[in-house]
Order: sequence, then C-alpha cells, then structure tokens
Amino acid sequence: VQLQASGGGLVQAGGSLRLSCAASGRTFSNYVMGWFRQAPGKEREFVAGVSSGGRTYYADSVKGGFTISRDNAKNMVYLQMNRVKSEDTAVYYCAASSSSWYRSTKESEYVYWGQGTLVTVSS
Repeated sequence: VQLQASGGGLVQAGGSLRLSCAASGRTFSNYVMGWFRQAPGKEREFVAGVSSGGRTYYADSVKGGFTISRDNAKNMVYLQMNRVKSEDTAVYYCAASSSSWYRSTKESEYVYWGQGTLVTVSS
C-alpha cells in the first residue's frame, strides 16, 4: 500500500482543516488506518485510528475536535480538524496498520506510511 497525504497548510486557531490520505492497492479496505503527528522537537504520536468498518478511536488530546473517516470505495482516509489549537501544529502522517485492532496506537504496528503534510496553527 502506498499512501499520499495532503491538505496541510496554515490555519488560524479555532479554525478547521481537512487532511486527506490517498491509498493505492486493492487491499486498502483490509487495513486499519491511522493518523499520527510529529510536532517540532517532539516524538511522533498517535492521533486517531479507524477500522475497516469505520469504528474510530482518538487520542485524548484531540477527542471532540478531530474526526477520522474513510471511504473504502475511493481508497481515502480523512482527518477533519476542528477548533484547532497552536499545539496541533505538526507534520501529520497517515499510516496503515498490520494489526486488526483499530485502537492500536503503536507506531510499530503501522507498516505503511505516507510522506507527511504540515499543519501550522497561528494564534
């Protein structure tokens, strides 16, 4: 599976942004998909995950503000970011997991990664 993330950019605090991740490969629908992020000077962290059937799981830091979704027919995964804060500034990565557990937050279980898209939140 090859992944291509897009949609990053500059957004004001309190605003919204939608990230997209296009996947290639006919087995896309079999994978748990996730979004991770890496802020400047920090380690990469889990943001959200979605099962092949659409069940979702979020890091506590983004609950209530971010929504992950997928469209298996289009091989797409999305991250809708609402009410963004300055601490949401990071490079965002989409990834495909080898685990069947949609609540997996471990980087090591995600075997395919996109190139990352930068989100900058201005205050």
